[in-house]
Amino acid sequence: MKQFLFFITTKSYGIYINLLCFISPKKATLLAYSLFSQPRKGKLNSSKLPSFLAEAKKETFEKNKQSFQTYRWEGDEKIIFLVHGWQSNSARWRKLIPHLQETGHTIIAIDAPAHGLSGGKEFNVIQYAAYMETVAKKYTPNYIIGHSIGGKTSLYYQATYQNPSIEKIVLLGAPADFKIIFENYIKLLSLNSRMVQLLHQHYWDYFQIKVEHFSAKHFVSSIKAKGFVIHDVEDKIVLYKEGEKITNHWKASVLETTKGLGHSLQNKEVYKKIVAFLSDAN
Repeated sequence: MKQFLFFITTKSYGIYINLLCFISPKKATLLAYSLFSQPRKGKLNSSKLPSFLAEAKKETFEKNKQSFQTYRWEGDEKIIFLVHGWQSNSARWRKLIPHLQETGHTIIAIDAPAHGLSGGKEFNVIQYAAYMETVAKKYTPNYIIGHSIGGKTSLYYQATYQNPSIEKIVLLGAPADFKIIFENYIKLLSLNSRMVQLLHQHYWDYFQIKVEHFSAKHFVSSIKAKGFVIHDVEDKIVLYKEGEKITNHWKASVLETTKGLGHSLQNKEVYKKIVAFLSDAN
């Protein structure tokens, strides 16, 4: 029943947007973009934080008049950034953090725009990467671990800001091409060709990017850091071939294949391999 209602709701939105784009293109574009960029879940309640987040050192930053939240677990001078994905928050790292603490390094988790305890209603990779850079100016990161779109953000961050302190990047179930995510959204709502053109133009006007160019193959060409790409063959949210695409273009990376873990990749053996990768002096 839930799937049926979701199908009816999304298709109804699509029909409305398709009609609206002929009457008021601007309103249709803003509505379509907002549905795509505004998460429906992933927020946290500051009075009911998971214990491991409540115990962390919390620090609020501001970027472009928008506040965002970080959590810090103190260690040595080496710093690990944790970058979660869509409709998630820093709580997703609960099982990984004890393993990372074995390295002795400082760990900093960032709540994405419109997620966790961070402000705003809109999520986008460019703003998320700007959050990372704001924190990086105060706490110089050496390693980045990103899950899903957080992994995509990690690649965009390093390609854009060229942070010389970054030595290694771990990607968990990360998409290679934004175009695939974009086209899945178009298909979900059954948007017409005029509406697709309007959305493409919106991305160019708003971000000065072409959807087809927002791809890992363009990002990794300028990344010198070593990469560890972990992807599950049964991932139904971000297909396994996305991990293959990333490593095919990123010569300094290796692909670790799992089976049966799905998109979350929450697994003790995965955590151990991440720690081993970060600890390897080579």
